[in-house]
Amino acid sequence: MTDIFHEIEEDLRRDRLRKIWDRFGGVIIAACVLVILAAAGWSGYQYWRHQQAVKASEAYESAVALFDAGKMQEAEAAFDAIAKSGPSGYRTLALFRAAAATTARDKAAGIAAFDAIAANNSVPPLARDLALVRAALLVVDTAGLPEVKQRIGGIANGTGPLRHSARETLALAELKAGDLAAANKTATDITNDSETPPGVRSRAELIRRLTASATAPAGEVPAGTAPTQ
Repeated sequence: MTDIFHEIEEDLRRDRLRKIWDRFGGVIIAACVLVILAAAGWSGYQYWRHQQAVKASEAYESAVALFDAGKMQEAEAAFDAIAKSGPSGYRTLALFRAAAATTARDKAAGIAAFDAIAANNSVPPLARDLALVRAALLVVDTAGLPEVKQRIGGIANGTGPLRHSARETLALAELKAGDLAAANKTATDITNDSETPPGVRSRAELIRRLTASATAPAGEVPAGTAPTQ
């Protein structure tokens, strides 16, 4: 009797499965096909991305070789091409290298190139700030203190990772402009910041010593300076 009951249960199970298959078999097959096609499509996309990254890497290395060889116009054109069609990471790198190549042949054009990066909303915010700092470094030698402040004043007064470079650039601009008191204050802000990198700190300390006379009371010899004979 037990065997008969098992056979009946098996028949009922097969009958239910047959009905389910008759009703949903087409849908099940279609779903399986879609899963296979999706997996194949994803694998194809991953392969395509890998190939694009390889091509961008090779193109970037070729452009860097042109830059290192002093072929600035060719390097600039190569970096511009990567910036227009390369993967996102390489696009940002290429924009900066293209601006550097432009600077090597024309400083004013280089400043404009870095300013353009800073105004490009498709570039990450930190990279835009870096472009402002790079432009400000060039402006120190070609323009006045107001233009430097216009570019990096907000970065120097902020708490971001580029504040150290921005403050150093600002101190240099203030020193060049003859505003010794402002340069001393900016240099002091740099040295008082516990997160200032060692190289920036040592250069700021030098600026502090050079401008110490601007903060010393009349008739007092600033510490670290030799009295005049």
